[in-house]
Amino acid sequence: MHKKKKRKTKSTLKKKLTQKTIKVFDTNPDKTYTYKSMSKELGLASGNERKLMNSILLDLETSDWIKHVGNGKYKSNNTIKSKEELIGIIDFNARGAGYLMVEGLDDDIYIHSSNTGKALQKDKVRISVSERKGKKEGTVIEVIERARTEFVGTIDVSPRAVFVRPDDKNMPVDFFIDKKHLHGAKDGEKVKVKFLSWPGKTKSPLGAVVDRLGMPGTIDVEMNSILAEFGFPYTFPKSVTKASEEIKEANYDDEVKNRRDFRDVLTFTIDPVDAKDFDDALSYKELENGNIEVGVHIADVSHYVTPNTILGQEAYNRGNSVYLVDRVIPMLPEILSNKLCSLRPNETKLTFSAVFEIDKNGEIKKEWFGKTIIYSDKRFAYEEAQEIIEKRVVDETYSPIILEMDRLAKILREKRLESGALNIESQEVRFRLDKDGNPLGIVLKVSKDANKLIEEYMLLANRRVAAFIGEPKQNKTVLPLIYRVHDEPNPEKIADLKIFLKEFGYEIKEVKNKPISYALNKVMIQAKKADELHIIGPMVIRSMSKAIYTTDNIGHYGLAFKYYTHFTSPIRRYADLLVHRILQAKLTDKKFVSNGLEDMAKHISATEKEATSAERASTKYMQVKYMSDKVGETFSGKITGVTDWGIFVEMEDNKCEGLVHVRTIEDGSYFYEYKTKQLISNQSKNKYHLGQIVNVLVKHVDLVKKQIDLELS
Repeated sequence: MHKKKKRKTKSTLKKKLTQKTIKVFDTNPDKTYTYKSMSKELGLASGNERKLMNSILLDLETSDWIKHVGNGKYKSNNTIKSKEELIGIIDFNARGAGYLMVEGLDDDIYIHSSNTGKALQKDKVRISVSERKGKKEGTVIEVIERARTEFVGTIDVSPRAVFVRPDDKNMPVDFFIDKKHLHGAKDGEKVKVKFLSWPGKTKSPLGAVVDRLGMPGTIDVEMNSILAEFGFPYTFPKSVTKASEEIKEANYDDEVKNRRDFRDVLTFTIDPVDAKDFDDALSYKELENGNIEVGVHIADVSHYVTPNTILGQEAYNRGNSVYLVDRVIPMLPEILSNKLCSLRPNETKLTFSAVFEIDKNGEIKKEWFGKTIIYSDKRFAYEEAQEIIEKRVVDETYSPIILEMDRLAKILREKRLESGALNIESQEVRFRLDKDGNPLGIVLKVSKDANKLIEEYMLLANRRVAAFIGEPKQNKTVLPLIYRVHDEPNPEKIADLKIFLKEFGYEIKEVKNKPISYALNKVMIQAKKADELHIIGPMVIRSMSKAIYTTDNIGHYGLAFKYYTHFTSPIRRYADLLVHRILQAKLTDKKFVSNGLEDMAKHISATEKEATSAERASTKYMQVKYMSDKVGETFSGKITGVTDWGIFVEMEDNKCEGLVHVRTIEDGSYFYEYKTKQLISNQSKNKYHLGQIVNVLVKHVDLVKKQIDLELS
């Protein structure tokens, strides 16, 4: 059956002609046009189109895009004050306009949809900057570097043409697919498409289908689509798998000759109940002087994954493991991540360790770093360790040890908070899944003392390793290091946070001579008591700068550490693997070749960001999936976001979030007040604000778009 050709409406035609007209004026800022000459320029033949052009010119004059210079002639109002050019990353919005993000510039440069050229989302581009009514605007003049060359979308096959519509709403164009590049894909399938070229004046880039993901709607297809969308492969290349299978387990009798032997020291792990990749273990030993020795033992991945190998390159490309709702996409093949490197119970393993002598007051008396060999005596799930801490379970061997380590961890934590560290407790949304991976229910995972125990010793190891490598010492060369840094918060973001918190009934009360973190910690304690931490915590995090990897150490504001790095998770983070190599160079007085280290830091910061986005997308999909059979039901919820197009509501029972579109609110037209972040009716003066309790009806659930549409009830 042939699809009917859609007729162009007058409004659609006018919109397209308007964009073309703007482009002509902006490309020729010194030239004048009448409606007749512009019609000729655009090849408009019919009288109706020419009349429409006259209307377009009047509209553009009213909106100050162009100016009337007499005798029906118009000229661009885009006066170029200089030939300034900028290079940056372009970020599109859903309407096709772009914003150039330039390092060092506070404000992004607006780029009209008609001036984005052949740029795609997140490309590195060069723009020329002009000024319109005192505001800077840009025109893309060159695409310097494509951010990506592969994209995920849905294929639309018709007798006349084949296009792929990208899943990313901020992608400005569809891909045209020549039928010889169809790869057998069927209409409506999810596919991965590769960018080929963007020739001449064509509206769409050319692409080729390189992978068929399947029909949308099934969990496997959607999860694989999410991975592909954010640039993560969901399988390992055969060459990488083969290389991993050829790796032999270490000869421990040989290795122990060059390592410190901890096999006779009591050692255990505490991890999530479903964990398979055990990065870290703790050892405990009482010393004759009354102090205790705590060993933080980390999987020695660097023994098996060496530089300039196919395994090393694959790990670097991935940057980190990705944790979706129903699966883990490991950075390393499973034979390494779950077996050879994993610190499994009742097995001897190679480790890289940070060992601390700690007195009863939590003071670090001595520290030692080096290669080790361990034997893990016991594996605890967090829940099992928590039962010991709460004294609901007594273990003759481990209860005294875990209780003492918990006591010391709390002292370490208190010292951090006194130094100004942020106390951000997370409440993560988790799903109970059936055997097929479908969501049965939603639970909030709360960080308890057992989680915090492990966290404190990992923070201690990371902090002291960073200081050991990075702190200047007399007659010692400071090796370059990839630090984990966190800048101070932006005052404007803190001002916005104050407005947000006020709507929820919280106030940031700053303490004299103390960083703002003290006041924020008090807010989060209040939010926890009010069962609002899952809303308040993320907003506090968003008001902060983003932690990144870099060779330029500016300290870690959120942790209140002068030196900080990542050392404790090399199975799932490439940054830690690099730090292991640098630490070994430091310990053996060898040079570490640092060429490109900052570029590597930027790369793994980028892959971390993409992994976080993928994880959030998978959570959103599962929430939508969970709500798919609840259309027509009513829930109580809390407003968590207010925009000019509607309000976002998180439903109390299931913590799923949906949108109440402004057009569905019936008591008059609404406007958005940015300062107070409220949606206010022009007629009834009714207001909707953050934190407000409302009842909502689930109107529509779209699994493909990952959207939950709500209406007020």
